[in-house]
Amino acid sequence: MVDTERIQKAAQFLLGERQAGKPFGPVPEPFAPRDVAEAYLMQEELQIHLEKLYGPVAGYKIALASPVMQRMVGVDEPFVGGIFGNTIYHSPMTLRCADFVRLGIECEIAFELSEDLPASGAPYNRDTIARAIASAMTAFEVIDDRAKDYSKLSEQLLTEIADNASNAGIILGSPITDWCKLDIVSARGTMVINDELIGEGHGSDVMGHPLESVAWLANMLARRGKSLAKGMIVMSGSIVPTKPLKSGDLAILSVDGLGEATLTVS
Repeated sequence: MVDTERIQKAAQFLLGERQAGKPFGPVPEPFAPRDVAEAYLMQEELQIHLEKLYGPVAGYKIALASPVMQRMVGVDEPFVGGIFGNTIYHSPMTLRCADFVRLGIECEIAFELSEDLPASGAPYNRDTIARAIASAMTAFEVIDDRAKDYSKLSEQLLTEIADNASNAGIILGSPITDWCKLDIVSARGTMVINDELIGEGHGSDVMGHPLESVAWLANMLARRGKSLAKGMIVMSGSIVPTKPLKSGDLAILSVDGLGEATLTVS
C-alpha cells in the first residue's frame, strides 16, 4: 500500500532543500524512499510542485545510460528524471553560475517525438522508436548536482531518483530532421571547455545505440502506466562524464552530423 503521507513529506523536504540551495543529502530516515518504486512516486510528487515553477513536464532525461557514467558513480542501471517546459533552452545560451549550487553539463543526443508512445503500445524496440522521432539534436543536459559527493551516490541513489535526477534544464542545438541518414551509433561527440577538449564519446556508448535508450525509457514508463507524448524531448544519456562549470566558461558540444551547441556561463 502506498504511504501517501510519507511520499508527500519526502517531496516537501526535497523541494525545501532545492529552494534553500542546500547541498544534496539523503531524505530523513522517517520518510526516506525504501525502494525504487517509492522513489519514483516521490519524484512524481516533487514534479507536481516543480511544475508550478518551471512549467509542465515536457520530456525526460535518462541518467547513467552509458558505461562511463555508470562507472563514475558506481551503479549499473539507468534511471529517469523529468524535464520541465520552461527549462528547455536553445543554443547559443548563457546561464548564470550564481543560479546553481554547482552547475554542471553533460554531452548528449536528444530526440523530439513526432507521435505519442502510449503505455498500451509497449513493449517498444529500436525500430518502433525510430518511426516516432521527428528530429535529433546535439544537446547539453544542465545539471545542478547541489555539490553531491559522487563517491556516495550509489548509496543515495533512491534519493537521487526522488530528487528528479539533478536535472536543471537542457540546451538544444539545431534540430536535424533527416537524422535517420546519419550513423548516430558511430557518431563522435566532443565536449570542449575554454578551447580544451574535456571529453569525448560515441553514440554507441549509450546502451549500444541511442534509440535503445529511448526504447528503454518508453518501456520503463509503460510499466508505471505512463506514456511519452508527441513533442516531448528525450535526452538519451551522456557520452562523457558530468563536468562542472564556473563563471566565465565557454562550453561547446559537437556531435558528428548533428552540429554544435554552445553555452556561456556568466
